[in-house]
Amino acid sequence: MASSESRFAVVSAMIGNAVVAVAKFVAFAMTGSGSILSEAIHSVADVMNQALLYLGVIKSSKSADSTYQYGYGRERFVWSLMSAVGIFFLGCGVSLYHGIHSFIHPNESTGLAWAVGVLIFAFVVEALILFLAARALWSLKGAQSFFAYLKTDADPPAVAVLLEDAAACVGVLIALACISLSHWTGDPRWDAVGSILIGLLLGWVAIWLIARNRELLLGRAIPTEAEAKIREYLNTQPSIAEIVSLKSEIIDTETYDLQLGLRFNSLYLADLNRHSIQSAWNKGLQTESDLDNFAKQYTDDIVRTLGREVDRIEIGIQELVPKLKYIDIEPELAPTHSLPPDGDQLRDDSKLQ
Repeated sequence: MASSESRFAVVSAMIGNAVVAVAKFVAFAMTGSGSILSEAIHSVADVMNQALLYLGVIKSSKSADSTYQYGYGRERFVWSLMSAVGIFFLGCGVSLYHGIHSFIHPNESTGLAWAVGVLIFAFVVEALILFLAARALWSLKGAQSFFAYLKTDADPPAVAVLLEDAAACVGVLIALACISLSHWTGDPRWDAVGSILIGLLLGWVAIWLIARNRELLLGRAIPTEAEAKIREYLNTQPSIAEIVSLKSEIIDTETYDLQLGLRFNSLYLADLNRHSIQSAWNKGLQTESDLDNFAKQYTDDIVRTLGREVDRIEIGIQELVPKLKYIDIEPELAPTHSLPPDGDQLRDDSKLQ
C-alpha cells in the first residue's frame, strides 16, 4: 500500500479508536463490567499501537542517503513489530489478567443499557474503520487472493489496522454476548469469560503480526508468483543458457531486490557478432598486429552485446514485476567442457535463433 493510503488508514483508526476508548471507559464507570473494561483497554492499546504505526509510516518515507542507501522503508516493519508486541502485552496480557481475576473474584455489574449502547456505538465505528481498511487493501491485491496478499505483500501498518479492527468488531460481539449471558443467568463469571476470550483474540492477532514483521525484517523472498514469472521469462530468452541462481528480498513494501546468476549462451552471443567475425575472416589476419586488433574489436563487441542483453533482460523483468527496483545480474562462466572446440559448431548453433 502506498504511504499516503497507509497514513490515511492509520490516522482514521487512531481517531476512531480514541473516541471509542473514551465511550467504553464511561460505560465501565457506569457498569463495572469486566468485558467492558477489557474492551476499553483494547481500544487504548489500539490507539497507542496505531501511534507507533504512524511513526513508522512517517520514518519509512525518508529518502535514501549515504548511510542507508536502500532507503528507510524497513522502518515500518520495525515499528509495526513494536506495535504487535504492544498488542500482546498491553491488550492480551492485561485483558487475560483482569478476566482471570474477575472469574476467581466475581463482581456484580449493573447498567446493562449503558453497556449495550456503548458497545453498539463502538461496533459501528470499528466496522466503518474496518471497511475503509479492507476496501483500500482489496483494491491493491491484484490477481492474488485477499488472504494471500495480506500474508505476503500488503503493507504491515495497513494489515495491522485491518486485523486490529477486525478483532475489535469480534471483541465487541463477544462482550455483548457475555454481558447478556451474565445478565440473564445472574452469574457474573460470564462477564469474566468475555474478558478472557477477548484477551486470547488479541493474543492471536499479536502473534500473527509479530510473525509477519519478523519475516520481513529477516529479508523474506519476493512472492512465489512473482518469482515464477521471472523464471518463466528467463527460460524463454535465447541468450540465457541456464539460471544458475536466483535470490530475492523484500526491501520494503514498494521495493524488491533481485540477484541473478546467469550462464549466457556464448554461441548465441557470438552469432550476434557474426558480421564482425566474418569481416575479419575475409580480410585475413596477416600479422600479429592484425590478430591483436581483431581480438580487441571482438572482445569489445562481445562486452557491448552482453551489456545490451543484460539491460534488455532487466527491463523485461521490471515490466513483469514493477516493484523490482534493484536487479543485479552476474554472468556465470560455462563449464570448460561445454565450450565449442572449433568454429563449425558456431555456424551450426546459429539455428538456435
